[in-house]
Amino acid sequence: MSVESLISRWVREPIQKLKAYYVPDASGMIKLEAMENPYSFPQELQSEWLGVLSEISLNRYPDPQAVSLRKKMVDVMDVPEGASLLLGNGSDELIQLLMLALGGEGRSVLAPTPSFVMYEMAAIFTGTDFIGVPLKGDFSLDLDKMLESISQHRPAIVFLAYPNNPTGNLFSRSDVEAVIKAAPGVVVIDEAYHAFARSSFIKDVVKAENLLVMRTLSKWGLAGLRVGLLAASTKWIDELDKVRLPYNINALSQASASFALAHKKLFDQQAGQIIEARGEVMEQLAAMDGVEVFSSDANFILFRVANASDLYSRLCEAGILIKNLDAHGTPLENCLRVTIGAKEENEQFLHQFCRLME
Repeated sequence: MSVESLISRWVREPIQKLKAYYVPDASGMIKLEAMENPYSFPQELQSEWLGVLSEISLNRYPDPQAVSLRKKMVDVMDVPEGASLLLGNGSDELIQLLMLALGGEGRSVLAPTPSFVMYEMAAIFTGTDFIGVPLKGDFSLDLDKMLESISQHRPAIVFLAYPNNPTGNLFSRSDVEAVIKAAPGVVVIDEAYHAFARSSFIKDVVKAENLLVMRTLSKWGLAGLRVGLLAASTKWIDELDKVRLPYNINALSQASASFALAHKKLFDQQAGQIIEARGEVMEQLAAMDGVEVFSSDANFILFRVANASDLYSRLCEAGILIKNLDAHGTPLENCLRVTIGAKEENEQFLHQFCRLME
């Protein structure tokens, strides 16, 4: 039997229909498509960090519970008393873990659309129905439709990205609270961009029994470590920990994240720089004819232009990689998304963008 025949017979049909998550090659380009923090450890901390890594015994398994790292995170992330943390290999693993524990055949998850693609992908991976509720034209939450869909489908999980990706906006806090109150299952607030938003639900996880808050260190400046965290009441964390694979956070990531958390002030300063630069880039984009800029509380900006895909290709030719979200007939038609980079990267993007818009 051929490989093709075996695949056709044994790989589940929904998986066969999927396309693998695509990450474009950014070699030799100014990389502004992945919402990364453009800053790394300053030189004076590099040697100290490498010294910490040199003491790790790579022949031994890492701490399976990442106890020391979780204790530091509880303090740094303002996790309230009575809540605990579950760590994942990035927030992607946590999303899949939630689906494994709460989803499956005959169950559904719900999220506004457009939003983070992994909510729907993880649903497909686990045989869970995905219910997408369109956002309003200004990308705000359509609360009436959300509540109607929750009542109709009774989802096991509702995902709300706060701020939302790829639109960048914060949903109304009162709307989010209404969703939490109405949901029969859990509501997961994805706060991947909390460092740039200055707004959070993490202290509410001990007030609402069905509320879980997810974060990642990736946007904080540590994308290479792949460390995500889920905060919830201790009872929820104990249950969800049953489906977490052992040793999912490697020793190098645990040590590096612990080192970084000891220097939180540095990352707060970097977040402040990014917020300031976001305002400057947004102002310059909004001043251009033919550009519609959407408000952002994240480290990226969504904007709409005519012929977005063509403009995207020409920016790539000029050595600037941003995210092309253009999809005909959708709310993101003719939309592009640019990550806020370092000063010189932002200047190069604006220079090339302005040139191509003339």
